[in-house]
Formats: sequence, C-alpha cells, structure tokens
Amino acid sequence: MTPHAHSRWFSLVALCAGMLMIILDGSIVTVALPAIQSDLGFSPEDLTWTVNAYLIAFGGLLLLAGRLGDLLGRRRMFVAGLVIFTAASLLCGVAGSQEVLIGARFLQGVGGAMASAVSLGMIVTLFPEPGERGRAIGAFSFVGAAGASIGQVLGGVLTEAVGWNWIFFVNLPIGLAAVLLALRVLAADGPARSLRGLDVPGTALVTAGLMTGVYAIVSITRYGWGALLPGGLAVLLLTGFVLRQRRAAEPLLPLRLLRSRTVSAANLVQVLMVSALFGFQVLIALYLQNVLGYGAAATGFAMLPAALTIGAVSLFLSARLTARFGERAVLLGGLALLVAAIGLLTNLPVDASYPVHLLPTMLLAGGFGLAVSALTSLAMAEASPEDAGVSSGLFNTTQQVGGALGVAVLATLAGHRTHVLLADGASAQAALTDGFRLAFGLGTGLLVVAFLIAATVLRRPARAVVPAPV
Repeated sequence: MTPHAHSRWFSLVALCAGMLMIILDGSIVTVALPAIQSDLGFSPEDLTWTVNAYLIAFGGLLLLAGRLGDLLGRRRMFVAGLVIFTAASLLCGVAGSQEVLIGARFLQGVGGAMASAVSLGMIVTLFPEPGERGRAIGAFSFVGAAGASIGQVLGGVLTEAVGWNWIFFVNLPIGLAAVLLALRVLAADGPARSLRGLDVPGTALVTAGLMTGVYAIVSITRYGWGALLPGGLAVLLLTGFVLRQRRAAEPLLPLRLLRSRTVSAANLVQVLMVSALFGFQVLIALYLQNVLGYGAAATGFAMLPAALTIGAVSLFLSARLTARFGERAVLLGGLALLVAAIGLLTNLPVDASYPVHLLPTMLLAGGFGLAVSALTSLAMAEASPEDAGVSSGLFNTTQQVGGALGVAVLATLAGHRTHVLLADGASAQAALTDGFRLAFGLGTGLLVVAFLIAATVLRRPARAVVPAPV
C-alpha cells in the first residue's frame, strides 16, 4: 500500500470517528429519556423536544451545510461541525433546566449537520475507484451500526450507574480525539470559493422548508391533524425552492442531480426504508419495556444483536457482494431480508419469547447493512467533485426526513390503535401489542414498496463485474 493510500485510509478513520460520536449520541439519548424527564420535570409532551429540537436543526441544515462545504471547504466544515457538536454536548451535560437542554440539543443538531453533510462527499473524493469506495462505504456503515449498538447499551448502563448527564459527557473525549485526528490527517482545503454566488433566496427557502417539514412530522404525535398547517407551509416553501433552483445561476441544489433516475430512486428508497426501520427501533424498544417489562440496560442488550449483525455485514460482506453482483442486486437482497425481519413482528404475541419471536428479527436486520451500503454507493455514484458535498447533504437529508416520518407516523398509528382497544376494554398489554403489530405491518408495506421501486426503477449496472476483493 502506497503512502498516499495510507493517508486516505487514515482520513477515513477520522471521518468515521466523527460519525461515531454523532450516531452514538443519537441512540444513547433515547434510552435515557425517562431519567431526563424525572430529573428536569419534563411533561411527556415537552420531553419529545429533547429529540425534536435536534432533528429539526439536523434535518433542516444538511443541504445547506453540504453546499457550504463545496464552497468553503469540506475539511473546514467537518472540523467546525465536530467542535460545535462537542461543545454543545458539554452544555447538554451541565444543563439544569429544560430550556438549556433543548437549546443545547438544537446546537448539537447544527454541529451534527455540518459534519455529516460533507462526510460522504469526502469519501467519494478520497476513493474514486469503485472497489475501494465500496470497502470505504462499508466501513463507514459499520461505524454507524457500532455507534448505534454501543449507544443502546451504554445509554442504559450510564443512566442507571452515574446519571443521564454522562450520556453527553462521553462525547467529549471522542469529539476531541476526532478533531485532532481530522486536523492531522485530512487534506487541507484549498482557498475558499466566493460566497457571492450562493443562492441566498434558495438557501432561505430550503432551510425554512426542511425545518418546518421536520417540525410538522415530529408534531404529528402531539397535534394530530393540527400538524397539517406547518406541513402545508413546508410544501409551499419547498415548491418555491424548486422553482427558484430552475432560475438560479448557481443553484444550491442543481436539479440535474434529481433528474438522475439512479439518484432520485436511491433517495426515495432510502426514505421508505429508513421510515420503516427507525419506527421499528423506537417501537420495539417500547414493546420490550412496556409489554415485556425490560429495563433500560436490558433493552439495549436485547437490541444489540441487530446492531452487531448490521455492523458485521457492512464491514465484511457488503463490499465483497457489491463487487461481485453490483449495487442493485445487493440492495434488493438487503431489502428482502428486511421485509422478512419486520414482517415477522406482525404476529408478535403479548408474552413473546425473545429467542423465538425477537431474535430472528434482530438477525435478519443485518439486511440493513447490505441495503444502506448499496444505496449510499448508488446515491453518490454520479456526484461530480464540485457537487459531492451537496449530494452527500441530500442523501443525509432524506435519511433524517425518513427517520422522523417513520417514527411519527408509525408511533401515531400504534397509539391510535391502542387507545381504541383500551376503550373497548382490552388489557393494556394486549392493546399495546396490537398497536405495535399494526405499525409493524405498515413498516413491512413500506419496505415492500421500496423493494418494488428498486427492482423496477433502478437500472441494472452496465459496468463489468469485477472480482471480489481478497
């Protein structure tokens, strides 16, 4: 391996370290929510804003951060995002009031968007050769699964042992190490391009539209039909953004990216897939705790096989299978496994046995490790060096929007079904389980639609099959 190759893989380590912190934080907070509610006196409705404030900033700023990375330098954007995220984590840990915690979580979302938006673009630039790119994306996906698995377990252990504040303090050493490593190994950016050509009206429209849209999505569980008003406003703002991009001399999101059948289909499939799987992640945790009586740490350990399987598939199988069969075939295989995984939960009983009823789903969830690596390669395959940042931002945006949409819609559907059954005299556990089964049925349907789109819209790869890496 040449010195240049060594430097590229060390750069990947730096990017993965930053993403580990951000993904770790996303999963670790969920387990600690009951303790945060008790300590700071949150109402059940207000507690959701410790998550929603982060999602609104993160999802709303990804596209802008990606384009700014193209103009100002992706290394600058990545490092600045890590610094902001780490500082905000410290503020979250010392927060003594609801307002400070929610504000700090919003700031975490800003930093997370800045770092995440440019990461994939930097990987695409670092690894232009398809085989190496596949291995790099597989490693990046593995880190995501590792962060999720560590967060699920660590969140419960830290919360029960030393308090919820430490779920944020754990970001400090990781963030500091990631910043120092990035400054040392990532190639310095060239001179920043002028911001005079930045599409300011387009920037305002898309940022306001995405933030309003994410707000509408996460408000469904609280306001129901009342969320239609901000949802309609988001549609108007995003429509205005698209019209603006058609006329702008230097558009924030070049519409040629969306005209690509591969890019558009990959992002649409991601919305559907992530909606189903993020909803699954939240609802299965509620089932384990509220129906089966698991504690926070036990819930994390129960979900650990899924994260470990996803990580192992991402790291050891995805690149090899992609090199042999192509991204489209690997994506279809991964989606088929996910359909089976979530479909099994539509028959979930009230008194489930973990080895019989839950472990098969956790293992089949490894299909996500295949699907997400293939989707990432497809979504970024046609990105030019000039558009790599905004392409990365677009892909991350559809991921966040899909996750927020899935959690909101599936949780609302499950809650409505549960309330109806409780009113009819069903027991709490039976009503909860039936609501979860209905939501898992919808999640399975979303995955089936994603599979059909991938099978019919995505073209078969024209490139010759290359030997699997050894």
